Amino acid sequence: MKLKLFAGALALGCATVSSIAYADDPNDPTMRSATARARDKAIIRQLNLDQAAYVRARDARQAAGWRAYKAYPSRQAAHERRMAEWRRAVRMCESGHHEFCAR
Repeated sequence: MKLKLFAGALALGCATVSSIAYADDPNDPTMRSATARARDKAIIRQLNLDQAAYVRARDARQAAGWRAYKAYPSRQAAHERRMAEWRRAVRMCESGHHEFCAR
């Protein structure tokens, strides 16, 4: 059973690997005319431009995430300072210093 499975996988792998790829074939008959080559070049250029735009957008999203990650400790410290000031104002208000009650 295992031998048959291995032989089948090997045959499938050989069939897949030995298939002909026409992507960069210089003798491709559909690429003999100048218009076909120009059209192919334009398509490839557009694909490259689209990919470059995608990479720029992805990098911008990642950079924004990193900026937020790096800014977190300072923002957390500022929040803690504001909370400490607020807690102090609450204590002062509760102890009779009513000028702190407006906060």
